[in-house]
Amino acid sequence: MVPNITLLDYAILPFVLAAIYGIAIRFRNRNYPPGHPYRPYFIVGLTLKIAGALFIGMVYEYYYQGGDTMNYFHDARIINSAFADSPIKWVNLLCHTVNENEIGYYSYISQLYWYPDSSSYSVAALAAFLGLPLGTTYLPIAVIFATLSFTGVWALFRTFVRVYPDLIKPVGVALLFIPSVIVWGSGIFKDTICLFGLGWLTYGIFQMLVQKNFKAGNIVLTLLSVWLVARIKIYILVAFMPALLIWVLSLYTSRMQNAAARFLVKFLVLSLAIAGSAYVMTSLGEDVLGRYSLNNIEQTAKDTRGWIRYSSGDEGSAYDLGEIKGIGDMLLKFPLAVNVTLFRPYLWESRKLIIAASALEAFLFLALTIKIIATVGLRKCWHTISTDPTIQFCLIFAIVFAFAVGISTGNFGSLSRYKIPCLPFFAMSLMIIYYKTYPQHKPLLKILNI
Repeated sequence: MVPNITLLDYAILPFVLAAIYGIAIRFRNRNYPPGHPYRPYFIVGLTLKIAGALFIGMVYEYYYQGGDTMNYFHDARIINSAFADSPIKWVNLLCHTVNENEIGYYSYISQLYWYPDSSSYSVAALAAFLGLPLGTTYLPIAVIFATLSFTGVWALFRTFVRVYPDLIKPVGVALLFIPSVIVWGSGIFKDTICLFGLGWLTYGIFQMLVQKNFKAGNIVLTLLSVWLVARIKIYILVAFMPALLIWVLSLYTSRMQNAAARFLVKFLVLSLAIAGSAYVMTSLGEDVLGRYSLNNIEQTAKDTRGWIRYSSGDEGSAYDLGEIKGIGDMLLKFPLAVNVTLFRPYLWESRKLIIAASALEAFLFLALTIKIIATVGLRKCWHTISTDPTIQFCLIFAIVFAFAVGISTGNFGSLSRYKIPCLPFFAMSLMIIYYKTYPQHKPLLKILNI
């Protein structure tokens, strides 16, 4: 078996890191001079993302000796091997425009794991494109993926601190320092690209529709983000766009003086958003969402549950929310699905090291949630949520997305990766609820007695 990480990786990696940090430090010094409140978070956040990419890549190479990230890289190597044969073949393979029956392509396509799956193949194609000038080496490509992901997370950070300029530290903690997001959202994975897309999409919509900043860069980045997320994991976009549009609308209507008119506008748009999402998930779901459409998610959950039982045996990574018979039964399991995404595995459910790490993080989320509710009180929590459009946006997306992945996954190991797009938004909502309503602003780690 050809190793995915070789000595060439370690030879090229220092030069890639030097280039990235050179650009990053120059950008920081130009935009965030000493004393700027954003400055302490920029290089630290980037470093954590890069470290996460290197760590998970080495785990997959030296411990698991394979996995999705290595399969993406395998396909990237096959794609780039065509460049020496013909740059035209390389472009056609990169763009996914040919089939194995066309002359000269069978020897390549027959070796590609992800060619039949366009969303997964997009990750491999991006890795190939970025890796061509780097000798198609895993670690340098993973570092570039991490850097791209960081730009999206940083765009999200800039958006939220614009809304909450007095809460820079809590926002930074929520968006930049969640361990699973650092690890699973930094390597050569689908979710790395999706974090990039969600961050820039939020930033672009906020800049254009709230700040009235219609610069060409904002338009291009917004359209690119929509295209990327739709191509990689469109169900994320289906959960995200209604929440995002409701957020923007709420920011607008909060300025309306007439309470009745404000309520009516919000009610109409919310109804349209729910109806539109339901239409996409049913009428368009078969072609657009595939196995995550409302009509197919029941079968998806059943198939996944069966596969997990077959493949994982008694290794302790599977969970079962019970049989799902129809949409009504699925909705009854809504709380269980949200709970499993945000707060499980419980500490006693972890039998493997990687599951134990996920369980510890889930326990901290659960402890933080309970402590905030107990400290702030249900009434104040509800008042803060109901009067703050940004918290509503974060919670709507986080809870809807948590339900979708929780009910359709069935495996704690996979869930730890699939759930990361919603974790920063859920953490954001917790931070803002606490710091907006708890008058002493005592640090959260202290109220947890840590």
